[in-house]
Amino acid sequence: MIVRIVKMQFQEGTVPQFLAVFHQSCAQIRHFPGCSHLRLLQHDTAPTTFFTYSHWATAEDLENYRHSDLFKGVWAKTKVLFAAPAEAWSTIEKHIEP
Repeated sequence: MIVRIVKMQFQEGTVPQFLAVFHQSCAQIRHFPGCSHLRLLQHDTAPTTFFTYSHWATAEDLENYRHSDLFKGVWAKTKVLFAAPAEAWSTIEKHIEP
């Protein structure tokens, strides 16, 4: 499983626009082939900083999403609101035995 974390910092006053975009598209993203989880997190002390946290069955599923019309449409509406470039990490969940 791939865990994808994306950090986004928004311009002052644009958070409501971002939240509208996210809420309009989150169900479609959650139902995209290979996506099993999507959560939106807000920084506890920086209210214009958000993180998406998603689970993907494989790296190929994530790449298919990143090249999809759905992603392109959501990203086009989101990136114009940024105060800084987004940062993203793809990680592999590891289980550690006690």
